[in-house]
Amino acid sequence: MFPIVFFLLCRVRGLTDAPRGQSRGQLVSLRTTPSPAGPVAPRRTARLTPLPSPAARLAPGSFLGAWQQLNADATIGHCVDNLETSGVLANFRRLVEGGPQGAFQGFWFADSDLYKTLEAVGWEIGRSGTDRWAQLLDDVAGLLERVQEPDGYLNTYVQGTPGEQRFARPDYTHELYCAGHLVQAAVALHRGSGDERFLTVARRIADLVVREFGEDGRALIDGHPEVETALVELYRETGDQAYLRAAELQIERRGHGLLGPGHFGAVYFQDHAPVREATEAAGHSVRQLYLAAGVTDLYLENGDEALLVAQEKLWESAFGTKMYVIGGHGSRHRDEAYGDPYELPPDRAYAETCASIAALQWSWRLLLATGKPRYAEEMERALVNAIAASTSETGTAFFYSNPLQLRTGHDGSSEDSPSERLPWYRCACCPPNLARLLASVHAYAATGDDTGLQLHLITAGEFSAPGLTARVETGYPYDGDVLITAHGTGELSVRVPSWAADAAVEVTGGQILAGATPGGYLRVACAGDTTVRLALPMTPRLVRADERVDAVRGCVAVLRGPVVYCVEQADLPGGVLVEQLRLDPSAAVTEEGTRLRLSGFARKDDPDLYPAHEPAPAAGDESITFTAIPYHSWANRGPGAMRVWLPLA
Repeated sequence: MFPIVFFLLCRVRGLTDAPRGQSRGQLVSLRTTPSPAGPVAPRRTARLTPLPSPAARLAPGSFLGAWQQLNADATIGHCVDNLETSGVLANFRRLVEGGPQGAFQGFWFADSDLYKTLEAVGWEIGRSGTDRWAQLLDDVAGLLERVQEPDGYLNTYVQGTPGEQRFARPDYTHELYCAGHLVQAAVALHRGSGDERFLTVARRIADLVVREFGEDGRALIDGHPEVETALVELYRETGDQAYLRAAELQIERRGHGLLGPGHFGAVYFQDHAPVREATEAAGHSVRQLYLAAGVTDLYLENGDEALLVAQEKLWESAFGTKMYVIGGHGSRHRDEAYGDPYELPPDRAYAETCASIAALQWSWRLLLATGKPRYAEEMERALVNAIAASTSETGTAFFYSNPLQLRTGHDGSSEDSPSERLPWYRCACCPPNLARLLASVHAYAATGDDTGLQLHLITAGEFSAPGLTARVETGYPYDGDVLITAHGTGELSVRVPSWAADAAVEVTGGQILAGATPGGYLRVACAGDTTVRLALPMTPRLVRADERVDAVRGCVAVLRGPVVYCVEQADLPGGVLVEQLRLDPSAAVTEEGTRLRLSGFARKDDPDLYPAHEPAPAAGDESITFTAIPYHSWANRGPGAMRVWLPLA
């Protein structure tokens, strides 16, 4: 529909009423030409260049491609439906004169649920061209324009709650956090569809941040980092240096006690140490990881090497001493936080879904900054394990936390630790966060420029750099056979996982520049038509944790390729509990499709909680074979016990 006709129809419906105190003449056109950029579009110091979003396409039948389509078909719509039932949209409508009235519904940061859903819609429009959400966008654009204050302020909790004042409680109210998600939604809609309406709203609130908390304004930071990376991306989209400087000020003010200790201490707010000195992952894991992504974004634009050095040290702490084998982050329920180094209890793992998503986003930025393959490997670990486990096979139920063990008799009545995925949460940050990630996940798979193409996530699909295109055919992460057909001239780089010690390579029509070294990149010079076949060893392997991870000493996790496996109660014979299993490490592992058949023993129950004597194996153990399934598929058959780490016989 042509913009002027579209605008007139909206006028008839009353959706383009001007914001409070703003004349209609100030509204910009509704749509322009979309930008091809994906979620992260560095302007300056990146070692690697993200592909334009249309230049990366996942094969529909691939692991990631099928999941992305499920997200489009089910998850985004589910999130939209719950914006109504949870009261998120009602919070906006009640502030419009003549609209529904009543009290604010949900948590004080509920606005962000809408913004993350809008971001998912923006990326999905850019990916598929769908117009399924056109009416939603019209309605919400009108709501935002009408609710936004004349100076740009927009937060329905503060605006609609008697006694609340703007930015009076930055440790609590999440005003800049919500503003950041609005900005990211606006950028996604602008890049995905060319929609200017949300970008106009977002720029008005960003301009308010610049005025009130800029060079001459108040030194204020938000208790929940997020606005930092959003402001950097808004700078990238608009070229306005004021947004980059505002992000820099938000980051430089961290660690100076501006928020006070709060209930959990300054570390909970990421206000305990300046970003150049905070080199141990600590505090609320999502806040830590969002801040780290913002700091890395800042480095990518200002080239301050001290920021990169600090972020790489911080990454070593988070991923080297505090990450679960599934790619989860955060071991403490009390404050959703990182614990001490190697404090990784499987049954008490918090491992919030949003933390794994944030860890992926941070690792992507570090990959762009450095070109180091370890960052891509950890992105893959999180994607195929912790993040994938968070969503049901229907795409409409979710885990908030992701334990690595669920005990027999677990009380799953609380949504803080349920026994199976739930359709929504009172704190509903995770479902729309998943939706926005999956709608844009193709943009995280590869990078490229006029020198060549780099494939970081091993997935079937088609990827195009200026001089070189590649079609990837593979059943990975379950099948290690990867066939790449490249056309054009340039260097093709393919990440080789660190566990692929015996990877084999065949190249036709090109020249190998660097072989398939585990943990590195296979590099091939292409000229014309080149075929690369990479065979990754997919033999199941047993993985031990560092001895300092006391909670799983004497246990192993079973992995095949990048996929972590678990044992679920539903697959055990009657009378045997998951807690009774002991794995025989000397026994062969049999592959049955995506499942594994393991052997070991089942220890019979002892009548005493603390037996006086350890029974002899023959007296207490029963030989048994049992099935292990991919961790990401557990709890799709109803609630039941599960464990990843298996004691050795």
